[in-house]
Amino acid sequence: MSFFENTRKPVGLGGKIMLAMMNLGHSPVARWGLRFLELTPDAKVLDCGCGGGANIKRLLKKCPEGIVKGIDYSPVSVEKSQKVNEAAIAEGRCTVLQGSVADMIFVGDWFDAVTAFETVYFWPDLPQCFREVYRVLKPGGTLLICNESNGDTDKDEKWTEIIGGMTIYKDTELKTYLEQAGFHDVQIHKKKSWLCVTALKRGGKS
Repeated sequence: MSFFENTRKPVGLGGKIMLAMMNLGHSPVARWGLRFLELTPDAKVLDCGCGGGANIKRLLKKCPEGIVKGIDYSPVSVEKSQKVNEAAIAEGRCTVLQGSVADMIFVGDWFDAVTAFETVYFWPDLPQCFREVYRVLKPGGTLLICNESNGDTDKDEKWTEIIGGMTIYKDTELKTYLEQAGFHDVQIHKKKSWLCVTALKRGGKS
């Protein structure tokens, strides 16, 4: 397995190094993306593909009275996320679980928001994953997707060749999949090569 494969599912020492790099390297795009997510102080948020846990930490700060849960299918990622957020876990405000976004153990209609930073590239069945995210969101809840690569440049192809199982989606493709899963009011934001998409679950306050 190449070092870059660790972006997909971090494993072993190489995975731990990659997670540390991702926590630092993805900070600017994550901070930018979070500007498009409105959260109440007591919001319940799920971070899918939580990686090294840096965004869980940001979300906990954004929701000082809320609960943030993380899910990742890499045990190394789960361990790192738990370590980074151990104080919040001890307070009962945070849980990090190993699992697939395509089949989550969470009850339906529970989260105010679901976030996905730099991760939808690797979701094996995107339509099913979006349906599952839709299920766990409360009516009126928001899904935030934030990607460093928007699929508009030739450079993006280089990454999909280096990293097996990686697909870089254009904004129009994500919008189509989201609407097929039931989401509406899909908003697209771009900055340089970055892409941020928000979508709402139907229902809730109009």
